[in-house]
Parts: sequence; C-alpha cells; structure tokens
Amino acid sequence: MINFDKFILANGLRVLVHQDTTTPMVAVNVLYDVGARDEDEAQTGFAHLFEHLMFGGSVNIPDYDEPLQMAGGENNAYTTNDFTNYYIQIPKENMETAFWLESDRMLSLAFSEKSLEVQRKVVSEEFKEHYINKPYGDVWKILRELTYTRHPYKWMTIGKELKHIEDARLPDVKAFFQKHYNPLNAILCVAGDVETETVKAMAEKWFGNIPSGIKYNRNLPLEPQQTEARKATVEADVPLDAFYKTWHIGGRLSDQYHAADIITEVMGSGQASRLYQELVKEKRLFSNIDCYHTGSLEPGIIVIEGKLVAGVAMEAAEAAVTEALDLLKKQGITEEELHKSINRLESMVAFEDMNLLARANNLAFYELLGDAQMMNTEMDRYSQVNIQQVNEAATQIFTEENSNTLYYLAKPK
Repeated sequence: MINFDKFILANGLRVLVHQDTTTPMVAVNVLYDVGARDEDEAQTGFAHLFEHLMFGGSVNIPDYDEPLQMAGGENNAYTTNDFTNYYIQIPKENMETAFWLESDRMLSLAFSEKSLEVQRKVVSEEFKEHYINKPYGDVWKILRELTYTRHPYKWMTIGKELKHIEDARLPDVKAFFQKHYNPLNAILCVAGDVETETVKAMAEKWFGNIPSGIKYNRNLPLEPQQTEARKATVEADVPLDAFYKTWHIGGRLSDQYHAADIITEVMGSGQASRLYQELVKEKRLFSNIDCYHTGSLEPGIIVIEGKLVAGVAMEAAEAAVTEALDLLKKQGITEEELHKSINRLESMVAFEDMNLLARANNLAFYELLGDAQMMNTEMDRYSQVNIQQVNEAATQIFTEENSNTLYYLAKPK
C-alpha cells in the first residue's frame, strides 16, 4: 500500500505527497499532461524537443544543472506520446533547490534563438543516429504510419520527420510552451522523508504565484475501427530479415487492457513464453521474438516482432505466428499460465515500488489517469481477470482485418 496525501493549489497545480522515512533522499517529480499526441501534424517532435529545452535555463536560473549538482541532486526526463515527465532526486535538506528549479522553468523558460539552435541540433543528431542511420531505426515510423490512419499516435515521439525539428521556430516553440507547460496541466509529486505541511508551504511559496494558464482540452481525432488488413514490405541494409505485426487494442482504462497485458505475458514475455518456446527453441524460425503492447492511454496496439533465422522464408515465419495465435484463440490460456502471468506482473510492480523515484513517477502517472489511488488497486484489477476474459480478448484482438504486417527484408548481399 502506497500512502499519500493530495492537495490542489489555487492555480490548479495538483500536488501529491508520499512519505517514506527510510531514505535521506527526496524525489521531486513533475509530470506535464502533454505528449507527442498533442502536436500539430505539420509540427511534430515539439514535446520531445521541450524535454531538451527545459534544461536550457530559465529567466532567473541560466544554468539548470549547476545549482542542482551543487546541492547533490540528479535529474532526468522522458517523453512519451501521452505525457512528459521530469524528475529530480536530491538530499532531503536541499529539497527546496528542486522546488526553486522546477517552479522557475514552469514560470518562464528562457527562450532564445541560441538555446533553440543548440537543442534543435541535439535532437536532430539524435533523430539521425537512432532513427535514420541505425539498422531497423525506421521501423516504428513505418509501423505507426501503417497502423494508425487518423490518430496522432501515427507519428513517433521524436517526430514524424527530421524536417519538423530542423524548421522549429521560436514563436511556435513559445506558443507550445504557453499552451501546455502551466499549473493546470501539471502534477507535482514529492516523495521521501517529508511532511505534507512542509511540502504544502514550499509548493505555495514556489508554485503558488505562477499563473494557472488556460485549461487545455484535448480533442484528438479518433482512430476508426480497422476493417481491412494492411501490409508493407521494405528492404534495408540490415543483417537479418525481421517480421512485425500489430493489432489494435483498447486504451489504458478500457476493460480489455489488463487481459491484453496478460496475453502479451503468456505469448511473448521472456524465454518461457509460448512464441519463444515454439518458434525459437523448437521450430528455429526466429532468432528472437517478442510480444508486447504500447501501454498507450488511448487505444494502443499489441506488437509481435522477431528477427528471422537466416534462410527462413518470411511467409513461413508469419504462418507459424498465425498458427500460434489460432491455437491461442481456439484453446485459450491455461489456469497455470494465468497465475504465472499475474504473479510475474505482481513481482515487477513490487520490485519497481522499492525505488523512491519510481513511486513518485507512478503516483503522478495514476493521477494523470484519473486518480493516484489507482496505483494501490492496479494488482486487484489483474487478479480479477479470469481465463474467459483473456480468451475473449484474444478472439477480439487477433483477427486478420485488425492487423498490420511489416516485412522488413535484408537487402541481398
């Protein structure tokens, strides 16, 4: 049970406080309810660009890292298609430094042509290194565009294309900041050996005077139900042929989500999974294979991906995957598989909850979902899933008309 208190400042900033008296450190987590899905299709990559810009200095603090390091703190951030998360871990006695730093950049980032140019180059190089020049680097660009036709999940977090980052201009960047990076659109979580009243006083002092901003109401285009299978084939300079297939599933709060998560555990999580045992160890069609889902807040996807053993025909590999899924739909999963999956998920959650930063991050995430208390009931939702629900979900999800297939072929030498 993760205990916490919650209060809301007059400007709309939601604040969560989790006390842990066993640690000398404090985690300060700021989650902004903005991700790649909130971008204009003609100007993508802005949420990720801000992950870099937010460390470029603010009006009163020209260098974000220096005062944090002097206070013994560490920081980082990450961006998803759904949200952006910034976090600091710092000794308890220097906690106020984290409040000072986070509030100042929320109040007013120091926008300059120089800072934008520096971070634009950094992100452009990241784009080239990981998504253009790297083997299989463009897989997710192709897969997203194949799988989504309308919803903004159809582009990657880093952006739809490099040109959008290269062409980012200061007025557009400023407008994006003013729209999304404000108290109404943020959740602050403080975890460690802290008292709620102390955090409340500090939050009021540092965040209380920041203008609330205008409430951003998300109105994204819905992805229509897929009624016809889509396929694509590409050739690239890669060592092995690779197979990718996606299927649409319900969003993070849908009835289908937890059953779909259990399916990915059974089918493709680790070497004991069905796909690995059958297609890697027994039939030796793949050198590795995985089945996972994107965990998206809005309707996401299940993915099966694997590298083929040299000489194996792509059609034979796909037929074996289809056969394994047909068996799943026909016979379902076993009681043992269900319990093993739930136990594995429970162990993962328990292990993650040992980490202070992870607790602060997760509390903020569940608050974004609707209620931080859901963090304490999540495993109950898994334990309530029965075999019939998992089998029904498998039958609903794994239809050919709901699928998108990518053959990623190695160019002949």
